[in-house]
Amino acid sequence: MGYLPDSLLRSGPPPLLTASAARHQGSEMNDRKPVQSWLTDMDGVLVHEGQPVPGAPEFIARLRSSGRPFLVLTNNSIYTPRDLQARLVRMGLDVPESAIWSSALATAQFLADQRPGGTAYVIGEAGLTTALHAVGYVLSDFAPDYVVLGETRTYSFEAITKAIRLINDGARFICTNPDVTGPSMEGALPAAGSVAAMVSKATGVEPYFVGKPNPMMMRSALNTIDAHSESTAMIGDRMDTDILCGLEAGLETILVLTGISSRTEAERYPYRPSRIVNSVADLLDEI
Repeated sequence: MGYLPDSLLRSGPPPLLTASAARHQGSEMNDRKPVQSWLTDMDGVLVHEGQPVPGAPEFIARLRSSGRPFLVLTNNSIYTPRDLQARLVRMGLDVPESAIWSSALATAQFLADQRPGGTAYVIGEAGLTTALHAVGYVLSDFAPDYVVLGETRTYSFEAITKAIRLINDGARFICTNPDVTGPSMEGALPAAGSVAAMVSKATGVEPYFVGKPNPMMMRSALNTIDAHSESTAMIGDRMDTDILCGLEAGLETILVLTGISSRTEAERYPYRPSRIVNSVADLLDEI
């Protein structure tokens, strides 16, 4: 990643603004409509290392009581929304199943729009296969329209070999998300992006990534809750996925400092979030 010229860099990081001050500054800079709908990443924003972020349960409760449309987004394609709902409830976050939007759901919706009633060879878990079945896709390894690669904890050499051969025979290559690693209690795990790179190296075919930072993920989420980009905010903890994705989809972008990206790191990117806050707890007064 390149750096901005010295003449364009600040002499030091700006002071952290209060939520109200940042909102006022943001409205002056962007002249945006008031936020009516909310999109938020999950890991690093609502939960961190298996625990709820302080203020996250109250944030979700406030969203639910307000009646404002919202979605919790994740690039993880392993779990169904029902699975994720159960995991969040155990952490004290009462998120409805209908308010969860994963890269698996976005991928299924994308394929249904592109080629309704198609066929796919899938490497992935229930979150992906269930989503594809729900839009009317048939899962097959016989001349499929697509090879769809998602997350799984049991990547099989046999399955990857099959995917390579099907792509070489003309199947279109789709990947749920470009994440190269995923977290575990033992350390980093290879994720869909890493396996996609291996398949691309073997076939010479690059996949189309549906999940963040593709703004397609944001647009499909907006359509799901019938929201408009001019009055929707995206909350994320990563500059290179959440903030970039929201920015390219025309949303207000809010970086929280409870996950991956720090304020210092954020200053190094050639683009900026609309504002930076400590955590979702700082946004409670806006709902």
